[in-house]
Amino acid sequence: MKGEMKECLKELRLPTVLSCYEQQAEEARREHLSYEQYLGYLMEREREARRGKRVERLLRESRLPLEKNLESFDRSRLPAKVDAQLSVLLDGSFLDRTENVLAFGNPGSGKSHLLCALGQELVYMGRRVYFRPCELLIQDLLKAKRDLELSRVLKRLRKYEALIIDDIGYVQQSREEMEVLFSLLSDRYERASVLLTSNLAFSDWEKIFKDPMTTAAAIDRIVHHSIILELNLPSYRLEEAKRRRKG
Repeated sequence: MKGEMKECLKELRLPTVLSCYEQQAEEARREHLSYEQYLGYLMEREREARRGKRVERLLRESRLPLEKNLESFDRSRLPAKVDAQLSVLLDGSFLDRTENVLAFGNPGSGKSHLLCALGQELVYMGRRVYFRPCELLIQDLLKAKRDLELSRVLKRLRKYEALIIDDIGYVQQSREEMEVLFSLLSDRYERASVLLTSNLAFSDWEKIFKDPMTTAAAIDRIVHHSIILELNLPSYRLEEAKRRRKG
């Protein structure tokens, strides 16, 4: 009977149940659990194991810097409004509405850390997230365009419910680079969420998109259905350096 049970569990691909069903059967007998309680416990163990493996896979796939998590983020530095916005974002429902999240602020204000921490929390909920610095993302898109695969790459990126673009506008783009970035933003419009950080206010985005009409069109697609986080904070890195010098 045990042999048949093990073969059955292997065929059904229930490795966690296979590893623990005998031990749990002994405990169920001692505690006089019903068949339903015993079966429910086994299924819960299997489900939790699968959830854990899925989260591990999604974290690897996301390319998120795992050191930038919520535990290591100092929420006490955030303005009250931004902290309240973050609490709302952490339930993940903005992804269901394909809303964008735009984090603006000075260099070192914690924009990237904040969105990366949010991204990790979304992954723990089972959401698909992809993180890429803007400069590297644009190079990916340019290569795809040269290889006549841009539409395929844009379609592949659509599978991610949240695309985190870090430091948009940090490096000034050429016209060709601007075009592929605009194509990406247009492709995701009302299909999936974009989360981005920028040191540049919207009034300076013409430096990114080169002409007023394209700039206005890009901002329109980004701002429609969006949550804006304004981190008008001093540089965290500078504050840390000052504290070290005083120490």
